[in-house]
Amino acid sequence: MKLTQSTKAADVKRAWYVVDATGLPHGRLSSEIAKILRGKNKASYTPHTDCGDNIVVINADKVRLSGRKLDQQVFHWHTGYVGGIKTITARKTLESAQPERLIERSVERMLPKNVLGREMFKKLFVYAGAEHPHAAQAPAALDISKLIAKKTKAAKE
Repeated sequence: MKLTQSTKAADVKRAWYVVDATGLPHGRLSSEIAKILRGKNKASYTPHTDCGDNIVVINADKVRLSGRKLDQQVFHWHTGYVGGIKTITARKTLESAQPERLIERSVERMLPKNVLGREMFKKLFVYAGAEHPHAAQAPAALDISKLIAKKTKAAKE
């Protein structure tokens, strides 16, 4: 009788991928990145092990939000002080000095809220421009637009 195999942390082989976010829908891009960070795209996926790959996202400032989400999508957080509720819109985030936070926040919220999720999030590297310092890892180009197109085409049929 053959038992189900459980992947151990030492057995995981991590790859490096670079994703160009230019013109891609923000939510669909974030969900695909979260799946790859968790390792759900691999046949050896194990929920209690960090099986995911490393992702480098470039051109995060050119991500696309549909409809009126630029002005209506609002993010809230609390500083910890009395009356310390802060809010920012998606437009202000993209126009700020750190537009990569928009993708980082959305992907982080799609990962598990525990130690394993924090370890997965450390493998995400987001940059506003086209340059990144991870050329030594030789990341393979990952065309997420094809994955997104397959899903939208299947949904229409």
